[in-house]
Amino acid sequence: MDDPGVTAGVGRTALLVAHARALEARRPDALAVDAFAEHFVRADPGCADWPLNPDEIAPGDPLWGRLAAYFALRTRVLDAHLLTAVRAGVRQVVLLGAGLDSRAHRLPWPPGTTVWELDRPEVLAFKQRVLDELEAVPTACRRTVPVDLRGPWPQALADAGLDPRQPVAWLAEGLFLYLPADAELRVADELDELSAPGSTLAYEVKVGMEVAKVRANPVYTAARTRIGVDLLSLFAPGPRPDTAAHLGALGWATTVRTPFDHAAGLPRAPRPERDDALAANRWITCVKGR
Repeated sequence: MDDPGVTAGVGRTALLVAHARALEARRPDALAVDAFAEHFVRADPGCADWPLNPDEIAPGDPLWGRLAAYFALRTRVLDAHLLTAVRAGVRQVVLLGAGLDSRAHRLPWPPGTTVWELDRPEVLAFKQRVLDELEAVPTACRRTVPVDLRGPWPQALADAGLDPRQPVAWLAEGLFLYLPADAELRVADELDELSAPGSTLAYEVKVGMEVAKVRANPVYTAARTRIGVDLLSLFAPGPRPDTAAHLGALGWATTVRTPFDHAAGLPRAPRPERDDALAANRWITCVKGR
């Protein structure tokens, strides 16, 4: 089941995140559990030598240890964000750049919830093949929208049934890291136009990152040398926009936190290090005012 659209470029990072979730699911003190993640990893021959047993991971391993723990913590925090939104009554959930996440299948969605997954056609096709083989049943009404988010995705989402008169819980888990600055702001404007009051948004960005300083960090060197993923080369170059301030001007209340702000009380969550590759990451949550 070798799909070059998944094993190359940004698609390979989806497998990297799925692998982190697969490792986490096997831990007795898991930060998050995704029972489908291991199946995505096993379905791609390019991941055949990636370890799936936490006992195989050496202490301090930057790739399968620290970076994997980061992705697990991110999964936990963003899962909680979405579940908080639906518990408040939101019934439309949109995953922008859904990748190989299985939230539509693994989270306890209230009755009447619809989850839209937007990503490139080849990523969603690979994902669907694996889910079909598992005869997986979603826990919400799941609708996939194969589209490039640098293009006219709002119309595709509307055609798939999104009702802009009702609030939406948006998630852009890793999307903005890979978009040029103008595209990031354009996506923010477009989702704002589709968001009724009470809508929520969570996304991840990097701020003030000195690429030359962090390029030699073990997290990035291990990804490059061991699995052939140069994360820094995939991140959009150039100055990043202040999308949180931009959304604030559009009427969204925003909260900006570091990943480490969420690590309290979680022994395996990553902590700050010297010349930290993760120190520039920010997780932003937003609520559109009424």
